[in-house]
Amino acid sequence: MMQENTQTDTTPVSAESTAGAPVATEGRGAHGGSRRGGDRGGREKNARRPRRGGRREERVRSEFDHKMIDIRRVARVVAGGRRFSFSVAVVIGNRKGKIGVGLGKAGDTQLAIEKATRAARRSLIEVPMNKHQHIPHDTKAKFGASQIMIMPAPGRGLVAGSSVRTVLELAGVKDVTAKILSRSKNHLNNARATVAALKKLKAR
Repeated sequence: MMQENTQTDTTPVSAESTAGAPVATEGRGAHGGSRRGGDRGGREKNARRPRRGGRREERVRSEFDHKMIDIRRVARVVAGGRRFSFSVAVVIGNRKGKIGVGLGKAGDTQLAIEKATRAARRSLIEVPMNKHQHIPHDTKAKFGASQIMIMPAPGRGLVAGSSVRTVLELAGVKDVTAKILSRSKNHLNNARATVAALKKLKAR
């Protein structure tokens, strides 16, 4: 049998000849990272995705100001015991003649305020005033046990107390004197009596 002559190349390889040769690494990407967790779809790994819907629109401020005049925790007796909720009275107005009073009840104070505000919007009235925001004449009204009298007082400013002052401020009424004729301390009834008195005004 013929024997094959095998010769082994023992020529040393210099470092200069291998300096420019590309090194092949298995499973490596162009940036030296693993292809499994590398770029996908031409997007960098840590790049943020754009927000859906773009920029949020700023909430438009309402033309009405609102103030809370009364808040109470009330209880209802049920089969399992007592169930507590919150009752909130709110006055809203645009300080230009529109005014409303509302009452809301819910298990959470924020939800009760929202209910009261919606109720106040449904009960808005227009107060007749002149260009100086003065009422034309005296007026008096009664709601429940509360009795209110409102009189024009040019040059004296707003002279009133309790929830009556809140109603007149948010209505935009100026230079008036208000008097609570009853002994009632109920803020909600006083506010509703004030609104009832303003309803009786007639423009001259």
